[in-house]
Amino acid sequence: MSTTSAAAPARTAAVWDALTKVLFDPYRPELHYMRGPGPKWHERHANAEAFHQRPALVDQEVGYGVHAQA
Repeated sequence: MSTTSAAAPARTAAVWDALTKVLFDPYRPELHYMRGPGPKWHERHANAEAFHQRPALVDQEVGYGVHAQA
């Protein structure tokens, strides 16, 4: 038996192992993707968001957000 034929089963097993890991990888990051900031972020940034919002009167004076009634 030569060394090449003895290494063939090990090489086949390594290729099979790599193939199954690629095809059946249990890690799917899209399932664990964070969709937006969480409650702690909102808690920390609540004052900053209120500071940057324009008052409703400014929108009405300029005409933004006001719908004409027919």
